[in-house]
Amino acid sequence: MEIQVKDVSKVYGAGESRVVALHAASMTIREGDFLSIMGPSGSGKSTLLHIVSGLDRPSSGSVLYGGTDIHNGSDRKLSAFRRRKIGFIFQQFNLLPVLTAHENILMPVLLDKKQADEAYLQELAALLGLEKRLSHLPHELSGGQQQRVAIARALIAKPDIIFADEPTGNLDSKSGGEVMKMLCNIREKMHKTLVIITHDPRVAQMADRRYTIIDGELSEVTA
Repeated sequence: MEIQVKDVSKVYGAGESRVVALHAASMTIREGDFLSIMGPSGSGKSTLLHIVSGLDRPSSGSVLYGGTDIHNGSDRKLSAFRRRKIGFIFQQFNLLPVLTAHENILMPVLLDKKQADEAYLQELAALLGLEKRLSHLPHELSGGQQQRVAIARALIAKPDIIFADEPTGNLDSKSGGEVMKMLCNIREKMHKTLVIITHDPRVAQMADRRYTIIDGELSEVTA
């Protein structure tokens, strides 16, 4: 499914408190793409990712998934669309501390009242090196293992596209490298569309297409 981001802007506040976090950003995400969006803290990259993934709404502009504007409807409809079509990997992992890794991974399909695909979960666990960690609680896992659980959770509903918000931001260099290698391998094996935002040039360079964002202005790297 092709995604078209058309002149998307995001403005917070008014008058003297008015802040333009994103200014007329446009891009096309094609099926199977691996894109990175790189920029410093406060540049607007998280704002852009949250709007394109449906976690936030733009002040103006549109985000079209296969020709349908995802923001042209109710919050309930958008939430259902996100659960079924979009996987999101957060920097902070966002695992529920009272649930095991296995239970955290299954949460999106259970929320959507769907039957859990245990065979698929075990396949993801094998790809992510989590086979022996599924019964553990988050605090019993390393940071890298927690992020791998979060990746499995993002993939369990078999979404069309994966968005990753600084997926290595809370990890050391070694753990971050391992997580990125696994994520890239899964993307290639499962033919997923992947969009990553990062401030790490090593992560950005892994992508097939690269964008930069500075002060809310998005541009594609063509060199």
